[in-house]
Amino acid sequence: MAKHTIEPERSTVHGHFSKSLPSILAIDSGDTVSFRTLEAGWSLEPPSQAGAKSDRYIEPRIKGKDDGHCLCGPVAINGAQPGMTLEIGIDQIITGTWGWSGAGQHDELGIDEQGWLPYLWQLDAEKMIGVDNEGHRLALQPFMGVMGMPPDEPGDHGTGPPRQCGGNLDCKELIAGTRLLLPIAVAGGLFSVGDGHAVQGDGEVSGVAIECPMERVDLTFQLHDISLSTPRAWTAEGWLTFGLDADLNNATHLALSGMLDLMVEQHNLGRKEALALASLVVDLRITQIVNGTRGVHAVLPHGAIAG
Repeated sequence: MAKHTIEPERSTVHGHFSKSLPSILAIDSGDTVSFRTLEAGWSLEPPSQAGAKSDRYIEPRIKGKDDGHCLCGPVAINGAQPGMTLEIGIDQIITGTWGWSGAGQHDELGIDEQGWLPYLWQLDAEKMIGVDNEGHRLALQPFMGVMGMPPDEPGDHGTGPPRQCGGNLDCKELIAGTRLLLPIAVAGGLFSVGDGHAVQGDGEVSGVAIECPMERVDLTFQLHDISLSTPRAWTAEGWLTFGLDADLNNATHLALSGMLDLMVEQHNLGRKEALALASLVVDLRITQIVNGTRGVHAVLPHGAIAG
């Protein structure tokens, strides 16, 4: 299987999803692509201090359209057709040397001070530790906030809300060693990746993670001739199914419905049987609450159901 490399430059990055956006690379199922990604805000170097802007940015490919996250792609997968599933094996993720985070006004949480409280982080990819300008130290758990493909709808689509075909899922569990499975909506799939996160909590409650460039993101792509209605993921802990909706209750029901589908398939259960067992062994987690379209993921631990 072939290995490919994509570096971030004006011809390889974009900031919107569209089925009309030309691919920058075509690969075969089984191929691996090594990406280097910029942080979501398109900057080429860290700011001089917390709260400052970087002095160098990459120019968007299409001015007026590319105002979302800085994404590498799209990558076309030969033979990908609507109704199939794209499996993305997340082989390796190495952070860059810096990142940023912060929080702003939030009246519902009793934070009425205006303005943004910024943190600038130094990241050590070997020790997996981040230290900010105030001396806070956190263990890193890097993942990509955006991994996805465009919907089969005309026009341009923002990178902010996640969709059934992926995008801004912001799921902290999609670390190296996991696999993400996405429904394919358009010919070729047209996969893009970006929005590196050095660490994030479930919910992403301030609106951001430690936003950072990634020195290396190795992804292996496999096509499957099966149909999924919602995203799924395999992790060392278990199977995940995602629910996405502006209403958190609806997102919860979608995540749980996707989990019942998986349990019926894998354990030869009726749907009501699956629900009865899910109440005993399935966990529901809030993926994020800040992307307009909110996310919930259901988790079925490996080995939780025997027989």
